[in-house]
Amino acid sequence: MDALLEKSIKKIESTYLEFVRSKIDRIRWEARLIGIKGPRGVGKTTLILQYIKKNLPLDHTVLYVSLDNIWFAQNRLVSLVDDFVKRGGKHLFLDEVHKYPDWSIELKNIYDDFPELKIVFTGSSMLEILNARADLSRRAIIYHMQGLSFREFLNFQTGQNFASTTLPNLIENHIEIAREVNSKLKPLEHFHQYLSSGYFPFFREVPELYHQRLEEVVNMTLEIELPLLRKLEVSYIPKIKQLLQIISESVPFIPNVSKLSERIGINRNTFIAYLFFLQEAHITKNLYKDIKGITQLQKPNKVYLENTNFQFAFSPKNADLGNLRETFFVNQLGHEHTVEYIDKGDFRINREYSFEVGGKNKTAEQIQGVKNSFIAADDIEYGTDKKIPLWLFGFLY
Repeated sequence: MDALLEKSIKKIESTYLEFVRSKIDRIRWEARLIGIKGPRGVGKTTLILQYIKKNLPLDHTVLYVSLDNIWFAQNRLVSLVDDFVKRGGKHLFLDEVHKYPDWSIELKNIYDDFPELKIVFTGSSMLEILNARADLSRRAIIYHMQGLSFREFLNFQTGQNFASTTLPNLIENHIEIAREVNSKLKPLEHFHQYLSSGYFPFFREVPELYHQRLEEVVNMTLEIELPLLRKLEVSYIPKIKQLLQIISESVPFIPNVSKLSERIGINRNTFIAYLFFLQEAHITKNLYKDIKGITQLQKPNKVYLENTNFQFAFSPKNADLGNLRETFFVNQLGHEHTVEYIDKGDFRINREYSFEVGGKNKTAEQIQGVKNSFIAADDIEYGTDKKIPLWLFGFLY
């Protein structure tokens, strides 16, 4: 216990505060049980350590511990918590809970048995909060994290403090918002770097190794998390990696499920289920015409990589420009809005707005007569009326 407390204090002390994700202000930290889900590398650990450093005392009342620590090979979490509370512990932060067997059952018991304790836990984006053995959905407030928005990337890179906006406000006032941003910097100077290597917060650590680290993130997810949490057959992983490269080079990718499942050597339903799991793992994003009632056995209409950085990691010389633009749009909008595939135009957002995504010369011909329709255009600093700069959609979170 003392060794874990010492490690916790050292970890918190070494945490930087120069840049803090805006997600920190959206979390109701006063709640008794908080879960933060998200893919590897998006900064879940850094976020909770920054919260501790900014808001809590650096003493025996606060404990941060990662559940993949070797200490848990011979010790149970519930025993640690019992000892921690007896010593005056009040705030417990548990990282990587999916690495601990039966984590949800023990966490439920801890929540019920220690009402004076506040708990924050982090885990994989595939973490099951609702299950038959330990239903945490009624107890925990769950938050989802994804990589940096273009706005956060600009703030991180330049020291600016641009605020996020809502989609209705962006549509109504995009010229004014663009004017404010352009008065302080040239967003298009930074946009390509963001598309290539600005989504994960570790992009500044060793820039030349960034894409190698991205491949490691994906490999860890495919080879460890998916087999552990979704029983993915390890023998299919090389074929799934091949599929990801195909998606990165497509314009965009419209899956022919029968041909692909035959090529990979698995039956159709298993292949569709794997596409669903890849989306759960935040490696891909599946688009459907009707998002309501989607099941893991429903074929998607289009498949994108989850973010544009993956395209440069998987296929640096063959990344399709149109695919990049659409992937960026789906990623930035999909975090807090519903995104659906439509026949007239590219995307329908919240079942209210329709968008066509393209270059600076894109016209409204394909969305002519469509109510609440707009163009998201690349390579422009300012928009006009219903033509909105594509990069501005990176200011929605």
